[in-house]
Amino acid sequence: MTDDLGSRDGESLRGSGTSPWADMIEATRLTGLGRLDEATALIQRSLGGAPQARRDAPAPDARPGTDRDSSESGPRVREVVGQVVRGLKGLGKPLRQPAPPTDLSVPPGGRFVALSHAETAGSRDYKLFIPSRPDARAPLVVMLHGCMQNPDDFAAGTGMNTLAERAGVFVAYPAQSRQAHAQRCWNWYDPRDQARGSGEPAIIAGLTRAIMAEHPIDPARVYIAGLSAGGAAALNIARAYPDLYAAVGVHSGLAAGCARDLGSALMAMQVGAPGLGTATPFGAPATATRVPTIVFHGEDDGTVSVRNADQVLAQADVAGLTAQSETMEGRGHPFTRTRYRDSSGRVVVEDWRVRGAGHAWSGGRPEGSYTDREGPDASRAMLDFFAEHRLGPKRR
Repeated sequence: MTDDLGSRDGESLRGSGTSPWADMIEATRLTGLGRLDEATALIQRSLGGAPQARRDAPAPDARPGTDRDSSESGPRVREVVGQVVRGLKGLGKPLRQPAPPTDLSVPPGGRFVALSHAETAGSRDYKLFIPSRPDARAPLVVMLHGCMQNPDDFAAGTGMNTLAERAGVFVAYPAQSRQAHAQRCWNWYDPRDQARGSGEPAIIAGLTRAIMAEHPIDPARVYIAGLSAGGAAALNIARAYPDLYAAVGVHSGLAAGCARDLGSALMAMQVGAPGLGTATPFGAPATATRVPTIVFHGEDDGTVSVRNADQVLAQADVAGLTAQSETMEGRGHPFTRTRYRDSSGRVVVEDWRVRGAGHAWSGGRPEGSYTDREGPDASRAMLDFFAEHRLGPKRR
């Protein structure tokens, strides 16, 4: 699982100990410290003999004006806490150990260089793939890894650099630091890291602009994508900076602003955020223009519920678009691709649902963690989608 949620280093968020919900919050804190056995044990104790919820606190699914006692709300509490236990069991356990940094992520001719960016909002190391024959005004793709990953692992697993070398595309891989998050997760669920001009969105936007200033990047062809925590962060950032990123790719991620703290983050991962079916119910500000979006999600993802993909689509306002779906079977995982066209006939949203796939990069390489080579190639699909979108009034 790549969304190993937890606290920032040095921060604490303890439950009150008065209900299973408090135990769930405490479990997320323990998870953030890497104490997964303790977190799981705590939730299991809640399942076995959780104290009754206070009668002055309504059950999560209670209707206003009703008086539901603890015996009625108990099954719902146990169901949700059980889902959290299943999520905790997957925390920090990749499908395979990531390969050490090697030349596997660097195709012949290209260069993969280690750099760093610092500004008022903070600093991050990153790696930049520089193609051997870039266009005079080349595209740039910013790739945000998932929890427990790093740029080398993510580049090797996605195979993005190989495709980028052929197409003359620059690819940047920011690295989350352990100082910012113990499991190297992007803090997609923290309000400080969801808005323009603050936290991680400001750092990534500044890093992007720094690359643009140093290399022959076409400012109309800059894109951002990510996996899991990185996918959620990518969407936060794309919606915060629609004047910088021409399109966004969300793989196994969540809607922008769908959580405000650790507890709501775990709930969103397991059952989706509130407000499914409306365009901007998640706490993220509405953007003046639609950000073209491509979504990948495994239908058997037990870490981030596929309901979150539906919510990403709702946030992209697909209700006003014309949908056309096709299902492919016969090689690897079967999948359904749905393209959403605007009134001019241009595809502005793509949705890929992969049957039989879990929480892993579709079509990825075994050299990286969290990859599933049996699915359609998400890296190629994203580059193809990005190639159709540029910033500017005529292209948006």
